[in-house]
Amino acid sequence: MTINETQQEIIDEFSEVDDWMDRYAMIIDLGNSLPPIEEKYKTPEHLIEGCQSRVWLNAEERDGKVFFTADSDAIIVKGIIAMLIRVLNGHTPREILDADLHFINDIGLAENLSPTRSNGLLAMVKQMRLYAMAYDMRNRNANE
Repeated sequence: MTINETQQEIIDEFSEVDDWMDRYAMIIDLGNSLPPIEEKYKTPEHLIEGCQSRVWLNAEERDGKVFFTADSDAIIVKGIIAMLIRVLNGHTPREILDADLHFINDIGLAENLSPTRSNGLLAMVKQMRLYAMAYDMRNRNANE
């Protein structure tokens, strides 16, 4: 499934629910279904800077695709990182770097988050792209 297909799937799921309290419940459910990150990644090096809550993120590249694991001590934030992982997991570094993550605005997430959570969302996206950029550069250097 492409990044845009996954985004559309999320948009469709959220379009079925009008009330933001119910949407928050959906986000919390997504966070609860996030596979746990290994304890060895719950270190300061894996903390995302810019998040008010603690968010740990790890990325690994396998067969040219990036796979993320994450956790957070805040339930809404854990749901948000779960959505980002759902959209970006299993794609090439280039696909991740080129992705327009429009679902964030399309479902109204950005406008329904507090300013500190919005900053955290941007920090999560930035860190995921930084991992993708590092893998992309490493792959390019290996092919030269």
